[in-house]
Amino acid sequence: MNMHQRRTCARLVLSLVLGATIAATAAPAHAAAPIQGGQAPGYYRIMVGTIEVTALSDGTIDFPMDTLLVGETPDAIRAAYKKAFQRLPAESSMNQFLVNTGSRLVLVDAGAGTVFGPTLGNTVASLRAAGYTPEQVDEVVITHMHADHTGGLAHDGQRTFPNAVLRIARADLDFWMNPANEAKSPEGVRPSFAVAREALAPYIASGKLEPFDGATQIVPGVRAIPAPGHTPGHTYFAVESNGEKLLAWGDVVHAAALQFAHPSVRIAWDSDDGAAEAAREKAFADAAAKGYIVAGAHLPFPGLGHVALAGDGKGYVFLPVTYSADRKPVALAK
Repeated sequence: MNMHQRRTCARLVLSLVLGATIAATAAPAHAAAPIQGGQAPGYYRIMVGTIEVTALSDGTIDFPMDTLLVGETPDAIRAAYKKAFQRLPAESSMNQFLVNTGSRLVLVDAGAGTVFGPTLGNTVASLRAAGYTPEQVDEVVITHMHADHTGGLAHDGQRTFPNAVLRIARADLDFWMNPANEAKSPEGVRPSFAVAREALAPYIASGKLEPFDGATQIVPGVRAIPAPGHTPGHTYFAVESNGEKLLAWGDVVHAAALQFAHPSVRIAWDSDDGAAEAAREKAFADAAAKGYIVAGAHLPFPGLGHVALAGDGKGYVFLPVTYSADRKPVALAK
């Protein structure tokens, strides 16, 4: 091809490109559709040995962490959230965990129901989206009886999980069902007493409430571990299979942006500040040393990950699980 032919070819290519560009520009804008909003159904599965654990989202709620957290100045709290690229009030997740052992279906916490408005109360919808029904749940276990964990137990006076046995640590049950404690509790936690009475009533009436004391096997593969502090009967639930372990933490952490680096930071709803702080420090140290996966009620959804020592040896960091399309076993212990 001589020089003239090459120039003619180049002009032809340029003409075709420009023509295509003009045509594309003049074409109807098919992508100009309304913004949809909303998220996909809130569930995520992992395997712990042969046990399937499904994180279920109840939704999110905004918390003014710069006024709720204790042990740091409001300015330091705001700076920590800004460093984590999070706004205040902090949009906080409420997570439940459905444990399928293969023979029993155990739900850890029940969500808020209608107690805190329309941004929460999605546990049943998430459960259904995950392929289950409330009628299939065999056991509901409660980490503690704050309203965002018990409000979803009942609706219009009826049990949300009609075939389930409700299991709660007796220490928490005795505290939250005692009107004398309601009168002397801080204003911020008083609503949980009324919510507990209403939510538990249909289970009590049907003989489905079974308290437990101390460390207890709920079903094979799931056991309760006392961890008082946040509430008098605050409880972890360990899921164990084939040498792997997941520990459902309940409310060890409310503010991941701050509390992993500074475990001494507490929240105003703790029943016993000293015990809650000690439980958190012990939980972080144990998870970091042993390498099992943790499941937090208020960690960013799905609330699953590992704990590691910070690089400077002061404090800890949270390492969220890596997304897996095929639910590979990720709860590996060291």
